[in-house]
Amino acid sequence: MAADTAHPHPAALSEMEIRVRALETLLIEKGYVDPAALDEIIETYEHRVGPHNGARVIARAWRDPAYREWLLRDASAAVGEEGGFGFVGRQGEHLVALENTPQVHNLVVCTLCSCYPWPVLGLPPVWYKSAPYRSRAVIDPRGVLADFGLHLPESVEIRVWDSTAELRYLVVPMRPPGTDGLSEAELARLVTRDAMIGTGLALSPEGIAR
Repeated sequence: MAADTAHPHPAALSEMEIRVRALETLLIEKGYVDPAALDEIIETYEHRVGPHNGARVIARAWRDPAYREWLLRDASAAVGEEGGFGFVGRQGEHLVALENTPQVHNLVVCTLCSCYPWPVLGLPPVWYKSAPYRSRAVIDPRGVLADFGLHLPESVEIRVWDSTAELRYLVVPMRPPGTDGLSEAELARLVTRDAMIGTGLALSPEGIAR
């Protein structure tokens, strides 16, 4: 019998997804959670808040030297309403931009918990909150970067920045070579979440589908 390709069956849910849906259903049934409010939160973090916001900021900084200087001087203002982005809100106050150079590579960690600039990077990845990353990033940053596949020359200084409840960081990765003719939107596609944390580099134009 031929498979029904017009109406494929949905992929089986993982054990974690099943638990999350069961908990969500229970909370809604007991009246603890408003379904409309829950949908709004999901919509916000899936489509409005995420690394794509930070990528737009970095792309603007790569193309506009005046904006780059402003971002490095006052990141909170540059990514907010004044800068035309409006990336403000909870976990986004007191943002500091750190610029990578051929001599210096910046790495962000939060040793006490998982403070993270949500408005520009979305929710923190699981590994960012893990105890091994939080401890080793300070003790052996070069080894941590190697674990992520990033091997920097010994001549490059690695600076580790510890986020707090009052201060969060955004790494401005170096612009890849061969990108002079790219638009801001095309440049944004080269900026990864890991590059804005410091555990990775921006992609080369060949690294993405044009």
